Amino acid sequence: MAKRRGQAVHGWINLDKPRGISSARAVAIVKRVFDASKAGHGGTLDPLASGVLPIAIGEATKTASYTMGKSKSYEFSLAWGSETSTDDTEGEVIRQSDIRPSEDHIDRALAQFHGAIDQVPPDYSAIKINGSRAYDLARQAGADQPLPALKPREVRIDQFRRLESDRAGARFFVRCGKGTYIRALARDLGRVLGSAAHVTSLRRLSVGQFHVDHAISLDFLEKLTHSAAALEHLHPVLSALDDIPALPISRTEAQKLRHGQTLKALNVSAKQRFAMLKTGSTAIAIEGQTPVALVMLKAGAICPVRVLNL
Repeated sequence: MAKRRGQAVHGWINLDKPRGISSARAVAIVKRVFDASKAGHGGTLDPLASGVLPIAIGEATKTASYTMGKSKSYEFSLAWGSETSTDDTEGEVIRQSDIRPSEDHIDRALAQFHGAIDQVPPDYSAIKINGSRAYDLARQAGADQPLPALKPREVRIDQFRRLESDRAGARFFVRCGKGTYIRALARDLGRVLGSAAHVTSLRRLSVGQFHVDHAISLDFLEKLTHSAAALEHLHPVLSALDDIPALPISRTEAQKLRHGQTLKALNVSAKQRFAMLKTGSTAIAIEGQTPVALVMLKAGAICPVRVLNL
């Protein structure tokens, strides 16, 4: 008997992930609620973190990589005085300090964390080292098998400001680019201030155009299992592509792209609009109101990158 594939449901769920479950678990629950054939998320959120977790369903999964690259914002709290192996409350204390920075000292230090900065990811992160995840290597590490040193990576910090603080800890707002680890940010801030710090709570407020103010809770969504009401909370596939140029195309051109064929840029119905793009640029080809494919301009031709079966 053929395996049941699920329903033909396509779009995005702006989920408010609760603290205590993994992103993969949240995806599995949403997939079950919609009886979807496939689902994925637009950017991992740690189990100890809560907040916005965009979940792609059906053909929207083909656009997930574009959401993962969007700007993100967070609120987080940290505790002064100790650094942990995981840079949060789950790890063992590995360094301590009696220094408790003042508000003025904190605010002046924040200027060092703006724009493009080099950041060493936490030892317990999903970074791959020789094909293995850093968190797996960290669990296996010991005296006879030390953890390989993680290399610094350039990340972008657009905003980093203190919301409140006292001698015990502080709370901050951060807006940042792809690949930024908030746990590493807290760790490094503690070191710059001559103290030690680790994250005690973390909430993601936004991922691109997905905001926590308009997110749906997992508890509420589960109550709508297999009901038409759940579809009311499904956002269009194009939700993740609001900053990618749209290329209107004809029905004939759409059929060619759906079959993996390229289009000559000079013959495309919207050639004037597409001419504004540079070689290597990505756009979304749309027939009427239906997104057809993510396309790229290469050597004077419009090439399908990901075809959407909608």
